[in-house]
Amino acid sequence: MKGIMVDAPFAVFDENPSMRRSPAIRRVEDMFEQVKTKLPGAPKFLLCVLAERKNSDIYGPWKKKCLAEFGIVTQCVAPTRVNDQYLTNVLLKINAKLGGMNSLLQIETSPAIPLVSKVPTIILGMDVSHGSPGHSDVPSIAAVVSSREWPLISKYRASVRTQSPKMEMIDSLFKPREAEDDGLIRECLIDFYTSSGKRKPDQVIIFRDGVSESQFNQVLNIELQQIIEACKFLDEKWNPKFTLIIAQKNHHTKFFIPGKPDNVPPGTVVDNKVCHPKNFDFYMCAHAGMIGTTRPTHYHILHDEIGFSPDDLQELVHSLSYVYQRSTTAISVVAPICYAHLAAAQVGQFIKFDEMSETSSSHGGHTSAGSVPVQELPRLHEKVRSSMFFC
Repeated sequence: MKGIMVDAPFAVFDENPSMRRSPAIRRVEDMFEQVKTKLPGAPKFLLCVLAERKNSDIYGPWKKKCLAEFGIVTQCVAPTRVNDQYLTNVLLKINAKLGGMNSLLQIETSPAIPLVSKVPTIILGMDVSHGSPGHSDVPSIAAVVSSREWPLISKYRASVRTQSPKMEMIDSLFKPREAEDDGLIRECLIDFYTSSGKRKPDQVIIFRDGVSESQFNQVLNIELQQIIEACKFLDEKWNPKFTLIIAQKNHHTKFFIPGKPDNVPPGTVVDNKVCHPKNFDFYMCAHAGMIGTTRPTHYHILHDEIGFSPDDLQELVHSLSYVYQRSTTAISVVAPICYAHLAAAQVGQFIKFDEMSETSSSHGGHTSAGSVPVQELPRLHEKVRSSMFFC
C-alpha cells in the first residue's frame, strides 16, 4: 500500500482577501494572528498553500516566522498541477521534516560500513551559496550539515551563517568570542554528542562542494584548520581523525559504454587512466540518468587521517548517494552536500538581502578582516534546530 495514514487537519485558516495586496510581512503576521487565536497552543506542523505559483514574496517571511520565531515545522506548496508524483514528493519532505525516515540502508543497522560503523563518526557536508550575478552586495550564505544518531548516516541537521559577498571560504566554522565558540562546527559536534549516546566523534568526514582545484590549499589551510581548532576548543585532549573530500560536478568528463548508446550503470566508478597519477581521486556515477548522458561526480580526497582504502571510501560515497530523503533512488552526489545547498538556499530567504546593506551596521552585523559588515541571520528556534527543516 502506497502512502501514509494521516489525521484530518486540526484547523484550516484562509487568508483574508483584503490582505492580498498588503506587504508580505504584514500578510504573514495576519495569518499568525489567526493561528494564535484559534489554536490552544503552537502547532507542531503547518502546511502553507501559497497564493502564487512562483516567486511568492511570502515564502521567506513565512519560513522565518515558523522556524526562527515559533519553532514550527512547515511545508509550503504551490497551486500547481497536482498529481501522484507531486503529492509523493511533498509527503517525502514532510515526513523527513517531522523526524521520519523515508528510507534506511540495511548496512546502517549493522556494523557493515567500513571504518564508520564501529567507530563514532560524524559526517559533514559544507557549501556556500552566493547571490546572483549583478548583485555584488548580496551576502553569501555558508551552510554546514552534520550527521546525528550514529551509527546512522541518514539523519542530518544544519547550521547556517552569512558571510561577505562572493567569499567562497567559510570563515564561521570556528568563532571564539569571550571564551566561547560561536562557530558552526561547535553546534554540529554538540548535537552529535547529545544524539549519539554522549559519544564524541573519533572520526570526522568532511564533504566540501563548490571549490575549484586552485582553492584546494585554501580549504586545507583555512577551513580544515578551523574545524580542528573547534574540536580542540571543546576538549584539548580530544584528537579525532579527519578526512576531507571535495566533490566537483562542474566538469566536462563523461563516460560511455563502448559500442552501446546506453549510459554507464549506476554505481560505476572510474579511478584510473583519466584520474590524477599521484593524488587520491575518482569519478562516480551513482545515479541512473533519465535523460541524456549522466555526468559523474569527481571526488578529490585532500586529507585522509582515517586511512580509507579506495574501495572502502568509494563504498561509503556510494552509500551516501542513497540516503537523500527527498528521493527514492540514488542521486548524483552525496546527500550531505545536497542538504547543505538546500539549507543555505532556504535560510537565505529569511532576510530581504536588498535591505541588508542598509541595516547591517546597526543590527548586529559582523565583519571579517577587511570586509564590509554583514547582518547575521536569525538563529533557528530550539524546537526545530536539530530537525531536517531544509528537506
